[in-house]
Amino acid sequence: MPLSPQDVLTDHAEVLVIGGGNAGISLAARLIRDGARDVALVEPSPVHRYRPLMNYVGGGEATMRELERPMRRVIPEGCRWVQDAVEAVDPVASTVTTRRGRRFSYGTLVVCPGMHEDWDATPGLQDAYTAGWASSTYVPSAAPLVWQALSGVREGTVLFTVPPEPAPCAATALKPLLMACDSWRRSGVLDDLDVVLAIPGEHVLGVPKADARLERVIASYGVRVLREARVARVDPVLRAVDLTTPAGTVRLDDLAHAHVVPHYRAPEWVTASGLGTGERGGQVDIDPETLRSRRHDDVWSIGDVAALQTSSSGGGLRKQVDVLARNIIAARKGRKLRRYDGFTVMPVTTSHRRLVLVEADRSGPRPRHLPLVSRFKPRRTTWLLDRYVLPVVYYRLLLRGKV
Repeated sequence: MPLSPQDVLTDHAEVLVIGGGNAGISLAARLIRDGARDVALVEPSPVHRYRPLMNYVGGGEATMRELERPMRRVIPEGCRWVQDAVEAVDPVASTVTTRRGRRFSYGTLVVCPGMHEDWDATPGLQDAYTAGWASSTYVPSAAPLVWQALSGVREGTVLFTVPPEPAPCAATALKPLLMACDSWRRSGVLDDLDVVLAIPGEHVLGVPKADARLERVIASYGVRVLREARVARVDPVLRAVDLTTPAGTVRLDDLAHAHVVPHYRAPEWVTASGLGTGERGGQVDIDPETLRSRRHDDVWSIGDVAALQTSSSGGGLRKQVDVLARNIIAARKGRKLRRYDGFTVMPVTTSHRRLVLVEADRSGPRPRHLPLVSRFKPRRTTWLLDRYVLPVVYYRLLLRGKV
């Protein structure tokens, strides 16, 4: 029998963080290092994943074991872990209720649970995943199957999609495509394949010089690009995908494989609580510069679930955590809030051993933080950084609030 409101005991956290991904763990660690004494984090999963490495799992360059850690090992010391899921948020009463019936009041609430796959937005897609001819590196249960499927393709049509916003670092959906094309070329079967890429906009990234470079790479592999295209429905039995484009519906039949990234949406409780924007995807409605809720001064948000008006990325989160940690303190002291300029990083492999690292903000391309690496040029050094260095930085520094 569910607990009645009068039966629920209320606990309190001065700072309550919802979500145990990069955003939630990094922020909690940073707040504790800055002196916060009462930080609680709500996260049901027992496993934490360094999600950028999942693209390398899909390219045969990594394993899931390399990117996973027990959640208890990454929760920062001094932070209370509430291993539970959020059921409801009442931003007027400043309370959060969990699925197990616990209630928390808070002084400050940070909403960063990430986004959920919206399988209902693409009829038939989940069944195609189950059937095994569709997959993506974005879905943990499917990521280990991607390379097994793509490496076995020798002829026919293969579809890759970039998801529409909002999505977790949509640009990295290009990584499995270009790693697979490199592998197919080296094994001599690329010319026997019809490789199709569906992108939601006119350009792959929206950064002109980077787009020009990547368009040349994509063309060199003979990839057919469908622009302003979105997956409308999937026929899991006929192995077919219907895509809407400005010219009408394009149907791809009898696919050898389809790397189709699902659409994403915020958890339902974000919309039910009135914290969402009301737009498709339901992201948290915040000032994209201060990261503060437009309606509730004690609510903040970062990460994929926040309406930040920029492409989501782990590199961008580093900046968001810094701004938000400072702003939570500044708000309590009545000081001026800092501004997040929309900085983001879009790492795209162009082959199995080369990568373009694109930095941008809301105004356009940003000067590179790594001066020894040429901008927009695929290099082995940036691939090594992305594949081997950044995962170490992530677990040893970022999740400990040291960067």
